[in-house]
Amino acid sequence: MTATAHGYPRIGPDRELKQACESYWAGRSSAADLDAVAARLRRDVWQDFRAAGVDEIPSNTFSYYDHVLDTALLFDAVPERFGPAPEGEGAGADRAAELKRYFTLARGSDDTPPLEMTKWFDTNYHYLVPELSPQTRFRLAGTKPLSEYNQAKGLGIETRPVLVGPLTFLLLAKPAAGAPEGWSPLELLDGLVEAYGTLLGELAAAGARQVQLDEPILATDEGRERTAELERVYSALGGRSRRPEITVSTYFGSIGTAALEALKRTPVERIGLDLVAGPEAADELAAVSGLGDKTLVAGVVDGRNVWRTDVSAALARLGPLLGLAREVVVSTSCSLLHVPVDLDAETDLDPAIRARLAFARQKLDEVVLLGRALSADDEATAAEIASARAELPEPEGFRDPQVRARLDALGELPVRNREERWSGGGERQVLPTTTIGSFPQTAEIRKTRSEHRAGRLSEEEYTARMRAEIDSVIALQEDIGLDVLVHGEPERNDMVQYFAERLGGFVTTKKGWVQSYGSRCVRPPILYGDVRRPEPMTVDWAVYAQSRTGKPVKGMLTGPVTILAWSFVRDDQPLADTARQVALALRDEVSDLERAGIRHIQVDEAALRELLPLRKQDRQAYLDWAISAFRLATSGVGASTTVHTHMCYSEFGRIVGAIEALDADVTSVEAARSHMELVDDLERAGYRRGIGPGVYDIHSPRVPSVEEIEEALRSALRAVPADRLWVNPDCGLKTRGYTEVEPALRNMVEAARRVRADLPAQG
Repeated sequence: MTATAHGYPRIGPDRELKQACESYWAGRSSAADLDAVAARLRRDVWQDFRAAGVDEIPSNTFSYYDHVLDTALLFDAVPERFGPAPEGEGAGADRAAELKRYFTLARGSDDTPPLEMTKWFDTNYHYLVPELSPQTRFRLAGTKPLSEYNQAKGLGIETRPVLVGPLTFLLLAKPAAGAPEGWSPLELLDGLVEAYGTLLGELAAAGARQVQLDEPILATDEGRERTAELERVYSALGGRSRRPEITVSTYFGSIGTAALEALKRTPVERIGLDLVAGPEAADELAAVSGLGDKTLVAGVVDGRNVWRTDVSAALARLGPLLGLAREVVVSTSCSLLHVPVDLDAETDLDPAIRARLAFARQKLDEVVLLGRALSADDEATAAEIASARAELPEPEGFRDPQVRARLDALGELPVRNREERWSGGGERQVLPTTTIGSFPQTAEIRKTRSEHRAGRLSEEEYTARMRAEIDSVIALQEDIGLDVLVHGEPERNDMVQYFAERLGGFVTTKKGWVQSYGSRCVRPPILYGDVRRPEPMTVDWAVYAQSRTGKPVKGMLTGPVTILAWSFVRDDQPLADTARQVALALRDEVSDLERAGIRHIQVDEAALRELLPLRKQDRQAYLDWAISAFRLATSGVGASTTVHTHMCYSEFGRIVGAIEALDADVTSVEAARSHMELVDDLERAGYRRGIGPGVYDIHSPRVPSVEEIEEALRSALRAVPADRLWVNPDCGLKTRGYTEVEPALRNMVEAARRVRADLPAQG
């Protein structure tokens, strides 16, 4: 019995990768400096695996920005606007040119928009979307998997290179601009498989014994429909005479008997299944009479949540699998990219909560223990199993009878009078301009929060500094000419963590960082118990901001679904029940904001699309409780209060109906990188509420021109009446600098003015 994991966090325990990348982008360090940090991080990860006793260690799970982007570059799937690859890979100045091209694909430049970015299946990780056309010609153009394999080999560590599988890569890609209507990237499959085959040959020549090809697309309806292509791909790759053993790894759900049978017919040696997100995979295995002489990589340790594995349940799940494959390898359910690095760094957690947790490093210990439990019969293993099975004490605040009683007593929620809102209660301004919420968080702001948290700054001084920042942000917005203002959120470290620190039932970590995209890292809170709001969380800041201007100021909250999506949530009750608890706490906050005179209240549901189940059959049940939670949170306000919501970096076409059902007055969404694709979805759906398709991509340092924004607004007006079209950036401005934000917002306001001026002439 052996143990492994699909992948591991790549940012480093102290976010070393983030710091190295941002230093490089700012010109404070060289390409060689960045590469040296990367090499150390990879070495440390492999040594962690070896120290834990993991038998099979993955490589090529590291990335400077994104593994899908790495795959596109590896096979030369780069749009023409980014130029050709530099010659002489890896040498001196050419290395700097390579990195410049790589990061331009990810982040854009002054004259080159970046690749579109969206969510990796139903996670909060963002990937760069490949742009392909009939003219795309795949070839093995890079050496990254081979180089990282050789680095590990030089350390005396044998690894299993991991890559995005060809089917997943093509089904996640999009047709480039100008591709014929109806053309699909899947038409490039044979050429891509040939390029993968070349790579397999080079890995085999270097001595690699195994390779892992990830096909999470098989957990989706679209992937399940591609069994013929699946069999074609892996019959071709498995049939090559010179290659390592192939593991086809699937995760984020079960893949169905048709895909299992297709893979079973191919020559690949190993199949990985997610038995956490897709527990029915065990029944599917039995239905196809097992895998015969293939190895099963059984994902029984949750790679997406931080709760300690229930050893008894995992062993009960593994036992029946032993007769369904030639060998069973114990694994995580997916890559550990989605959890923090090491629980040992968290020394201040309540011991009763800490005892229930396992981060990436601890999950390696779990897969090793489970592997030993199935293959060894010794006293030490038995003692560890007994310790893991010991009953844990219940943390304080785990259950709150008052919260549960309030929810039980809720009757039918009041329905906000939509006709009253739109016939006179709601604002009818033409092309109103606003922002999503946050403004740049300077080093001084972060220092102020840090000093206050450490007790070196009094409450009075902290409040005075935050108010001074709000004064500055309000004055800037008035000078720019925005219509609906925000207070800038200087007091907030993160849009979820801020609320978690003020709600009962949550704990937060000091170093529980998880990569969201590129150098952007978040510390998801841990929701362990019943959720309650001890006191108002945002009212004082909003009221102060409103007192500094005659223009309306939005109150800013994070919605219940997004708080759940960007937290590690308790797994002892249905997610819908937890969502109602969060929504009830937010409802109290919304009501307090309205009573304080705030007439625009934004409840962000950035993650509504993110949590949408991968299978159509499961989506309506999710949307029912997600919509209900949002409406519970916003149901306490009257018709004269404008309710906003915000969503970012998701494919919205699939949930336009759900967005309408939220019954928000205004929804702002990401649209700049996706080139206003949402507009067509809205037009087809007959969307009738206020909408703010983002016209400024804040995830790129480039400043959009007035003309670029003007063109986007005119495109949006094809589907949205001018009095319901809002003008705003894609997302909050927290991660950008004022040197970018101020000119971009001025361009946005000027573009809106130009379009507004033309409206009478258009009738």
